[in-house]
Amino acid sequence: MTINERYTLFIDYFSAAMPNADTELHYTTTFELLCAVMLSAQCTDRRVNLVTPQLFSVYPTAQDLASATPDDVYQIIRSVSYPNSKAAHLVAMAAQLVSLHNGEVPSTFEALTALPGVGRKTANVVLSVAFGQPRMPVDTHVFRVSRRIGLVPSSCATPLSVEQELIKHIPPAIVTRAHHWLILHGRYVCKSLSPLCGTCPIKSFCKQGSKSTKDAPAKRKNIR
Repeated sequence: MTINERYTLFIDYFSAAMPNADTELHYTTTFELLCAVMLSAQCTDRRVNLVTPQLFSVYPTAQDLASATPDDVYQIIRSVSYPNSKAAHLVAMAAQLVSLHNGEVPSTFEALTALPGVGRKTANVVLSVAFGQPRMPVDTHVFRVSRRIGLVPSSCATPLSVEQELIKHIPPAIVTRAHHWLILHGRYVCKSLSPLCGTCPIKSFCKQGSKSTKDAPAKRKNIR
């Protein structure tokens, strides 16, 4: 199977199976989305969604959050991963939004990644979800699943190389949805430790799924 054939099958299947795929983070404004994505680093969306209602109720705007102390924020988000550093980053990020962007979330990659605590993946999520830009944020699910399926070669060993390879093959109009296809498939089917290969609906065109179950464990270990 050629790489173009695999991409065609991938796009055809998920376009029909998940036509409206979207983030599972809960938010109502771009500012809330940015905060939620920052909190989601190395943490589940489910856990983030448990703490953000109170966070957004107390600090609904950048101006409100900028007036808080990291300890104030920590008390609300302490159940997420790395709460101390995330609390400090959230307050500093909000302060910079107020001082440089009139409290509004900027719509450029350069301005977003200049904010405290905002890296490439977080910026790409905001640009993709909030601003509709054709970005491919690469988290652990996207990295793992795209390599297992065979959308990117094993030589793509960094998130950036995976991002660049996926962008080359996926039409800009569906890049945002494709990002969510990979995340949701990785979250619920192509799991890290126990992928559901036996019942996977895309096994027929998955590079690893088509291999024997005898070979699969060793290969899975190499791509985490």
